[in-house]
Amino acid sequence: MGLTKESVWEILKRDSVAIYSEDGLKEKLFSGKPMKIKLGCDPSRPDLHLGHSVVLRKLRMLQELGHEIIFIIGDFTGMVGDPSGKTKTRPPLTFEETRENGESYFQQVTKILDKDKTRICYNSEWLSDMNFADVLKLCGKYTVARILERDDFSKRLEENRPIGMHELLYPLMQGYDSVALACDVEVGGSDQTFNLLVGRELMRDYDLPPQEVITFPLLPGLDGVEKMSKSLDNYIGINEPPEVIFEKCMKVPDQLLETYFRLTTDIDMEQVKPMLEKDIREAHFAYGEAIVKLYWGEEAVEDAKARYTTIAAGAAPEVMPEYKLPAGSYPLWKLVSLTELADTTSDARRLIKQGGVSFDGVAHKDPVMEIECTGEMLIKRGKSAFAKAIFA
Repeated sequence: MGLTKESVWEILKRDSVAIYSEDGLKEKLFSGKPMKIKLGCDPSRPDLHLGHSVVLRKLRMLQELGHEIIFIIGDFTGMVGDPSGKTKTRPPLTFEETRENGESYFQQVTKILDKDKTRICYNSEWLSDMNFADVLKLCGKYTVARILERDDFSKRLEENRPIGMHELLYPLMQGYDSVALACDVEVGGSDQTFNLLVGRELMRDYDLPPQEVITFPLLPGLDGVEKMSKSLDNYIGINEPPEVIFEKCMKVPDQLLETYFRLTTDIDMEQVKPMLEKDIREAHFAYGEAIVKLYWGEEAVEDAKARYTTIAAGAAPEVMPEYKLPAGSYPLWKLVSLTELADTTSDARRLIKQGGVSFDGVAHKDPVMEIECTGEMLIKRGKSAFAKAIFA
């Protein structure tokens, strides 16, 4: 059965945290006129994860009904950084960094959205053209008192933590995106509620019909506590290799698996609930298969599943990254770095000291220990990251 206005409306009401306003959104949805629906993302990091997919999947449904999806890459706002949920000022990014990350964002977003039907915009297109008089006019639309109603700012004031003037402007900058595009609807995570409503109010101030706002729940991360975030390393990236995605899906906390199914897959919950009650491990397998299929296709599922099963049984996978290195003597930390099992030299040293790396099955704990290397060596980090070093 295909999507209808009625079914999409029921899904939006069921899965959203809040709609501002329900009557306005319903009227626009059922009017038969295509809506301009906006989602903005600051490219502070170049990777999207399943937390982002919660909103993107709803946009895909609206896209299939014929509505225009506008994906805004905040290459300009990204230089400030969204203060939502932050207890201190974000480190600034350069324009070049936000543009580079933004290109990667769009490639990943179109794993969910229809590439040919998605309009991409960079908010530098209008924000960078504003002169100081324009900025003063924008600032005059909002009061300091209303900006400070925001929890993040009020808490920082109470704790005597500094707030940069540029941070106070962030909600106005994001809100002006909606003015520049004359959007009908804006969507985002529930942590974006303040920013989205600023946009709704600014549109009135610029004599435009106010956008409707839909907020969606934040997907908890693999730690089961914080929201999914790459910086907290509790995420499942939609662009990660299929075997990594599958393994991470098996780590979803049991009590959150139903939520993950509901928010990130198309599987009917009437099918999910019996699985969860009967065998939670098999339910994890079904979830992993569904996510790998969504982002890498059905052909990737069996290999990812087989690799996980092999590793879970304590064996090394048949396929792993191989690195050809000159034969000779190497300190252990260098072997870990050269085989890309650690992001940095200090990370390699730390992992070895903690006994988290084994070399041909032996977990040495002295990172500067040197070993003579010839032939092949299996290097393993943790339970599931493998590399083969071939010395010649």
